[in-house]
Amino acid sequence: MNPLNRLEAFKLDVLKEVGNIGAGNAATALSRLLDKPVDMMVPTVSLSPFEQIADKVGGFEQVVIAVFLRVEGDAPGNMFFLIDEESAKKLLRNLLAIDVQDEGYSEMEFSALSEIGNILAGSYLSSLADFTHLYLSPTVPAIAVDMAGAILSYGLVQYGDMGDSALLIDTTFLEGKEALAGHFFLIPDPESFERIFNALGVPTE
Repeated sequence: MNPLNRLEAFKLDVLKEVGNIGAGNAATALSRLLDKPVDMMVPTVSLSPFEQIADKVGGFEQVVIAVFLRVEGDAPGNMFFLIDEESAKKLLRNLLAIDVQDEGYSEMEFSALSEIGNILAGSYLSSLADFTHLYLSPTVPAIAVDMAGAILSYGLVQYGDMGDSALLIDTTFLEGKEALAGHFFLIPDPESFERIFNALGVPTE
């Protein structure tokens, strides 16, 4: 393996460890919130070009539910939790015993999904902050239902300084024998990835 590939593999190993700890923290927080066991599989972690994010969730026209928040502090960026409608309904039904009606989502259902996304984002962000000793603070989350392309374009319009790479953490909840998958993205601002890796003691060149 050449040095560049070895460096990239090392970076991914560090990020995978962050993802593993974040998933454990999220499962614990959700279990306390719901007062029932919540299991989460070891997440799949990867670095993806920003333009490929929509492909990860079924394409630009795939309708998704998105929880979006801004990360402020030493390494600012944007965070999305994206989940398709079928998985969202299963999540509400299996974890919260809420049966979503076909005509749309109620305020309570939106609130529940927003809180789940907020817990996930906070758990992963806390694990990253613990690893790096950087100050990272999430804003109040926003939630929307729309095509994946529209959701991501909104993020670009609001924060045009997004970086060109995203940290993707595929999150899988287990409820009995049924697995429910969601996609968590951290898109650091252009200079933030370098700050994160420098804080971890990982060279960026």
